[in-house]
Amino acid sequence: MGKKKPRPRRSFTPQFKTEIVDLCRRGDRSVGQVAKDFDLTETAVRDWVRQAQVDAGERDGLTSSEREELAALRRENRRLREDVEVLKRATAFFATETR
Repeated sequence: MGKKKPRPRRSFTPQFKTEIVDLCRRGDRSVGQVAKDFDLTETAVRDWVRQAQVDAGERDGLTSSEREELAALRRENRRLREDVEVLKRATAFFATETR
């Protein structure tokens, strides 16, 4: 029994995601059918619909802009921690040099 090769990760434009969500919200096709028609995973489509509901205030959770801000803050926090670590090492190095 051979395993299926994983499909390469694809990225989609926000406009495409919005169109897919609109198709799902119309109600004439199920999420599974929309996913199948556009060769998408059902999980991805469900996530897009869920995020659209959060962004519209219909469901609790982090909005897209809040998610982006959180990711940016985490990146900055990681960079600052690295900077502090470099400064600690430099301080220790120069402290031993001056003795």
